Amino acid sequence: MLQQILRDMYIDPELLAELNEEQKQILFYKMREEQLRRWKEREEKARMEEAVLRKTARRKQSNGKHVQWLRGKDGEVWVWVMGEAPGDKPYEQISEELIAERARQQAQKEAEELWRQKEAEITKKFRDAMAQEKARIVAEKWKIEIEDRKAAKLEEEKIQEELKKREEEERQKGEEQIRQQEEIRAKELYLSLKQAQQHSQHSDDDQEWEEQLRRSKAADEERSHKARRARDEYRRQSLRAIQKGRVAGLSNLFQGTSLNNVQEIKLNDDSGSPLLSQLLAFQCSNIWERPSRPFSRDVIIRWFKEEQIPRRAGFERNTNRIAQWFHGIISRQEAEELLMNKSEGTFLVRVSEKIWGYALSYRQQSGFKHFLVDASGDFYSFLGVDPNRHATLTDLIDFHKEEIITSSGGELLLEPCGQQKNPPDYSPLFE
Repeated sequence: MLQQILRDMYIDPELLAELNEEQKQILFYKMREEQLRRWKEREEKARMEEAVLRKTARRKQSNGKHVQWLRGKDGEVWVWVMGEAPGDKPYEQISEELIAERARQQAQKEAEELWRQKEAEITKKFRDAMAQEKARIVAEKWKIEIEDRKAAKLEEEKIQEELKKREEEERQKGEEQIRQQEEIRAKELYLSLKQAQQHSQHSDDDQEWEEQLRRSKAADEERSHKARRARDEYRRQSLRAIQKGRVAGLSNLFQGTSLNNVQEIKLNDDSGSPLLSQLLAFQCSNIWERPSRPFSRDVIIRWFKEEQIPRRAGFERNTNRIAQWFHGIISRQEAEELLMNKSEGTFLVRVSEKIWGYALSYRQQSGFKHFLVDASGDFYSFLGVDPNRHATLTDLIDFHKEEIITSSGGELLLEPCGQQKNPPDYSPLFE
């Protein structure tokens, strides 16, 4: 399934909706990697073609390059001089206005900064004076009699009013100084910019363009960080699976160990169950040819009976009992309703309607997560999240009972979620 997506560079919106955020990031990383590979091939091909063209051009020196000028209605070369066309301002006037505006903005910015510093100094100065005066009055109040406290309070208020008045006067004085400095600075900047313009005709860098460039770089860094995290998760899962010894090989792993999976089910069927006899009879009835993708429930049921039952998908290990965590073709909403009142770590596996495979629904503390399990090949693996390939669906479940699915979520499969209906929702798969 992943190879098909990378080949077509397209994913169905319904399938994309089934992926969680981390699966989407890993899929984006894989598609971006494929884009870069194709781009490099295209660039190499273009480079070689350009080299061939250059060799051909050397042989045909008569075919030289030439320039064709745009011509006006009068047949002459079309020319436009800024400031001389009807409605244009003179170039000198435009230049003067730009320089004056830049000087004014720079001076205003510097004046605001000076005023912030001045205001902070004034506030601190009078705050300290007020605190000292209060401390002095409090110290004196403890020394005088109770009848004098009212007079001390009046004196304190009087001093406070006087300090506030002095603070306001100094503020006004400071503002006036800043305003004068702003005017002087504006004139200085105007002269400086005017002089700089005379020596160079290049304009300053566009601030808006710089801001857009900064945002673009920040977005690239964020995508790079997510892709790097996805690569680290990919490597970590691979190493863990190798250490555990549960990674399936290529298709010959199944061919060398299964001895014909249908016969294996027969050998393990100690009870002579009529269910398995019916399934074996159905398997031999006609030839199954899988479509490119599931398009109806009947096709999904046929696929499960033809390909998954022989591989013991949904069965417990070494028994003919259906695993407690296995469910039939149910929707995401139905899965979440089953997990609604369960504890964190509860999970179930349902047959997917979007891909040839399954969806693992997981209950976390703040909600639910859904992971797609690709079963279109001769192995089972999470689509986009876990690079490990498992021989059976039960192997995949048992592996992640001990190993987390993603490093960011830390999902461990702790408790299976069983059936709540009778007959079970998987009964159409085994009829």
